[in-house]
Amino acid sequence: MGFDAQRLQLIRAWMQRYVDERKYAGCALLLNRFGTEGFFHSCGQRSVEKDLPFQRDTIARFYSMTKPVTSVALMQLLERGILHLSAPVSEFLPEFKDMQALIPDARSIDQTEAANTPTLAQLLTHTSGLSYPFNSGILPAAMDEQNLNFAPDQGPLSKRIHDLAQLPLAFQPGTRWEYSVGIDVIGRVIEVVSGQTLDRYFSTHVFDPLGISETGFSVPAGAGDRFASLYTPLDGDAMDLNTAQKGSDTLRLVDRAGDSPFEAATTFSGGGGLVGTIDDYSRFAEMLRAPNSDVLSARIKNFMMRNHLPGDIASMGPRSFAEQPMEGMGFGIGGAVVLDPGRLQVPAAIGDFSWGGMASTFFWVDRANDMTAVFFTQLSPSSSYPSRAQLRALVQAALVD
Repeated sequence: MGFDAQRLQLIRAWMQRYVDERKYAGCALLLNRFGTEGFFHSCGQRSVEKDLPFQRDTIARFYSMTKPVTSVALMQLLERGILHLSAPVSEFLPEFKDMQALIPDARSIDQTEAANTPTLAQLLTHTSGLSYPFNSGILPAAMDEQNLNFAPDQGPLSKRIHDLAQLPLAFQPGTRWEYSVGIDVIGRVIEVVSGQTLDRYFSTHVFDPLGISETGFSVPAGAGDRFASLYTPLDGDAMDLNTAQKGSDTLRLVDRAGDSPFEAATTFSGGGGLVGTIDDYSRFAEMLRAPNSDVLSARIKNFMMRNHLPGDIASMGPRSFAEQPMEGMGFGIGGAVVLDPGRLQVPAAIGDFSWGGMASTFFWVDRANDMTAVFFTQLSPSSSYPSRAQLRALVQAALVD
């Protein structure tokens, strides 16, 4: 299927090494080429405490790998002529009218100036002026104080978005790139425009047409202990990147089946709320790769997976947390786009479209080589180890024409 068998064995060994060294409890990788499965391997455990194996039907937290799904949903509304990307978000969510932004070098949350309302495009590309609580700065600190992280147990999305709109932006929209909850706002736009809750919209318009049956904002009924545990090598909050320190236990338990907010979600986070299986996500990735799909037209997919920034991410100001390197990497609608593998310093095809999640999951669509890759594990934060760069190199080396 277009892979070198001996080099695929190196991938198996690499995965096992991460497990043996207690970096990951368990992991799985699924590669498709030319629309057909070319490789699958899993190893380790989905639950160390219960000694349960990480398998193909293991259910994992997608976290920010939810963002491309939400982005596709909005692109569906765009290709139906229902909205356009230059529209201000206040056209759909009036609470975002009359926005304020922090002044340059502000030292407190009340040092603001008038700002334009972010557009849908700016929300999708993380240039809106919004942020995340785990970033550094005044706005992230204010978001952290109000617990504006869109966790699965925070109640209706409409209330969380309204609370977010009361805060100023971190900067004037369009002037910088900062990883943000912008795509959570997009999720609420989808609800308002479609008249459906985000979970129902996803099921009806994305998941059901693709045969995705075990992905949603809550662990599927009857899944039981197939839901993987979440681990961290940090002391303290596994999501608090500003204060957390390396701990003595590289696999400290954070969340597990039977005691997880993901088992009965009340907040439908378009930026990080989905859970599901590796096969389900592979079906979604294959939809992005395939020329034809009933879910989204080929031309709109091409538009979505091209760079929408003036240059690479690094050219747009101070660094924030990101699921990808910033040098040589652009950003499309909901995912990163490889512009220059040399500057990226990672073997990759120009035009690769990818993103990852806080639990170290990762996927990419390599249309130049007719390939998709989906990697699952459950360790937070995703910046703990250089596994994504290593995996890209391993897979690139295993490709044959």
